[in-house]
Amino acid sequence: MLLLALDTATPAVTVALHDGTDVVASSSQVDARRHGELLLPAVDRVLAAAGLGLDAVTGIVVGTGPGPYTGLRVGLMTADTFGLALGIPVYGVCTLDGLAYAADITEGPFVVATDARRKEVYWATYADSRTRLTGPAVDRPADIAERVAGLPAVGAGALLYPDTFPDVHEPEHVSAAALASLAAARLAAGEELDEPRPQYLRRPDAQVPKNYKVVTPK
Repeated sequence: MLLLALDTATPAVTVALHDGTDVVASSSQVDARRHGELLLPAVDRVLAAAGLGLDAVTGIVVGTGPGPYTGLRVGLMTADTFGLALGIPVYGVCTLDGLAYAADITEGPFVVATDARRKEVYWATYADSRTRLTGPAVDRPADIAERVAGLPAVGAGALLYPDTFPDVHEPEHVSAAALASLAAARLAAGEELDEPRPQYLRRPDAQVPKNYKVVTPK
């Protein structure tokens, strides 16, 4: 097994290789505006560090979000393209699950929150590093304050709203290394992985105006 994992659902552009036992190589950069520019060079860098070619990969793991429309699509379309070109399976993993798996919290329950912009967070609660209890969902932090009161929190979204999430733990951003490790553990246990489909949770910002003037001749 050699899994190539990638995620662009958050400001982190992150890539990793996993051989079924351990992470072979990884790369992460935080830049919310350059997912398209940074992802493929990161893939090349990780493969070069491992001394392997893309044809050695036996499966693709991609973060399915939730996340902003444009950034999320970069990773998913790249994963689909690799899968089709190489004729190998593409597995989806919820980005929040990857954060939960890497959390430095030994006992649950806890909450994972990433920045959804518009003064909202994408969030989910977990019983432990591999068991999601609720979510994912998107809400204003103040609206979920009672539901997450007293829970340790993980993620950049939690850092933005200390009134709702006063007890924040690492990591801040998701890593493809955690996604790959979680996917490898699920596959080894014979568990089903998600389809590589985006979890947007809301409509994109760009929409066709409802009322506009027709300027072309009839």
